[in-house]
Amino acid sequence: KALSRMTESATPGNKPKGLPGFLRRSLRTPNANSDDDGIMTSKSTSQIRTTSTPAVESFLEEDELAENTLRRHSEPKALTFEDDDFSGEVREKENGRKDAPQPLQPPSKAPDETAETRAPSSGEKINNHSEEPKQQQPDQSEIKPSKLRRQRSYKERQFESCLDSPVISLTELRQLCWNGIPRYHRAQAWKLLLGYLPTNQQRHSILLKRKRAEYEDSIAQHYDIDDDIRTLQEQETLRQVLVDVPRTAPDVALFRQDRIRAALSRLLYIWACRHPASSYVQGINDLATPFIVVFVREQLYRAEVLSMDDDGEYISDDENDPDYEHSHDAVLEGTLLHHVSDEGMLEIEADCYWCLTNLLAGIQDHYTSDQPGVQRMVMRLEELVTRIDASLSTHLANTGITFVQFAFKWMNCLLLREFSLSPCVERLWDTYLSENGLSSPSSSSLRTGDEYGKRTSITSTTSNNSFQEFHVYVCAAFLCQFSSQLQGMTEFEDIFAFLQTMPTQDWGVVEMEVLLSQAYVLSTLFQGSDAHLANTELIR
Repeated sequence: KALSRMTESATPGNKPKGLPGFLRRSLRTPNANSDDDGIMTSKSTSQIRTTSTPAVESFLEEDELAENTLRRHSEPKALTFEDDDFSGEVREKENGRKDAPQPLQPPSKAPDETAETRAPSSGEKINNHSEEPKQQQPDQSEIKPSKLRRQRSYKERQFESCLDSPVISLTELRQLCWNGIPRYHRAQAWKLLLGYLPTNQQRHSILLKRKRAEYEDSIAQHYDIDDDIRTLQEQETLRQVLVDVPRTAPDVALFRQDRIRAALSRLLYIWACRHPASSYVQGINDLATPFIVVFVREQLYRAEVLSMDDDGEYISDDENDPDYEHSHDAVLEGTLLHHVSDEGMLEIEADCYWCLTNLLAGIQDHYTSDQPGVQRMVMRLEELVTRIDASLSTHLANTGITFVQFAFKWMNCLLLREFSLSPCVERLWDTYLSENGLSSPSSSSLRTGDEYGKRTSITSTTSNNSFQEFHVYVCAAFLCQFSSQLQGMTEFEDIFAFLQTMPTQDWGVVEMEVLLSQAYVLSTLFQGSDAHLANTELIR
């Protein structure tokens, strides 16, 4: 091959460069075996040896030597030839041309495909041992599955697109939130749905700073004062708050933490002082618990204790996963609360106060004297169950059970004592807060597409009561789910005990989705119709 390359580079009338002198003379000697230009053509070995001369024989010996050298060095190493200085010997290079054959490497020793390679220039000395060793990449098989970055779901991408907009569309946000909010986005979504945050992204930081500073001033004004300065009513309110706070969610370890109890006591007392018409009523403390859980989780996300890919001790991130409801112990057990700074706790407390204030603004008549809002919702529930399941309503009446005996707690605490805080109450409140403001004509259709139909206002008596009206349908669907079990009981004590402790310990997101779906069906069948209640005028 080397000889062929040299002969091809030769031009008629010129001496081929880089050839030994005897070979140049042999090539320039015209004979019968030469072409018209005097260049010797190829022959077989037998023909060459038949008409060989001492010079040709010497050439053949050197050719065989070069061929053996090529064969001996071609397998383990790549070879390179320098055309401008051929001395009859093959010079070995550790790094050959790119087109030179490379020895096969084991899969584990394969070079990094992303590394940049450079062919050596002529005369450049190659020393592989002087190269810096490449950083060893971690074996993906050794990485824990919880640490691997998971792919975002379609729902998460929708929320990210909506919440990252310069001006957030509340209509689009309610459409998304009605079907559940991912944990990472729940805190921001709730603040937006309750009107605590404006839709303009640029105003978020300014408003949060101002609202939190205002709440700090309220602490100094109402809470951090001597008891002698407080009125008798304020002293009684503070005593009631301090009694009820330890009773709040007693089965949740998070609410047994001193920092949480102190924050809850301050925000409840300050709310009572700033709303003297209703003041503090038992049940308001329960309404603050979902906000505390969600906003504590928000601080843990911000401190990077929890992430979108790995939520600490969480097992499943998919709310439709059967194990999802059993994997939320990290936050509720309070084991991560020490990661939240004092400044972060104050932000949690302030955010809870303002969100609770906005929530209670629409249902404040539930906590005024005689609680007329709760009484009205209990009567609506009784009439609705009578229309839906007349046999159940008759059975309860025959055994001496009245709706006010068990449904008053459902309306006063919004079913918070019937379900676990996470994920059941969180999922329930995603829909509840999405229902807020549905009575306005501009937001009358808040479901995606036509599969949910047009959403109309539930009633015209109030301007922002869709939340509490939808709660009645949820309670009706909840009670009717246990109709067969209740009708199988004949004793008053058995039925009353069952209604006080409903068997929902094993409920998760799937069961809550079914309950909300049934409530929505009832609302589409009966809402806005004066004929769906037996005594509409009385209830109004």
